[in-house]
Amino acid sequence: MEPGDSTKQARAAAQLRKGVLEYCVLALMRDRPRYGVELLQALEDSGALATSQGTVYPLLSRLRRDDLVTTTWQESASGPPRRYYALTDSGRAALDEFTRVWPGFRDAVDTFLSPPPPSTGDHA
Repeated sequence: MEPGDSTKQARAAAQLRKGVLEYCVLALMRDRPRYGVELLQALEDSGALATSQGTVYPLLSRLRRDDLVTTTWQESASGPPRRYYALTDSGRAALDEFTRVWPGFRDAVDTFLSPPPPSTGDHA
């Protein structure tokens, strides 16, 4: 590996994560409300989407301001009350739209990243 390659890889991963993190967080709330630390743990468990509280909590605040999620406080058996985040109808619609668009986007990127087929040698 060349010097600086890990920095370049980290930068590329950060840019990709930034582009999809919002929709991954919405997808984590598809089936049930989640609290912040639970979202962070699920993102960390994925490996590639691991991020920090300093990224997730401002994102959750923006999702709330944009009416994509709603919040409720619930008591916790293991500590202070927790703020749970749940999809709104607008959030579900945004997630559905991303889900429709993503395969085409992913396939287009894969096309550019795939090596060209081997040449047959016919250069007429």
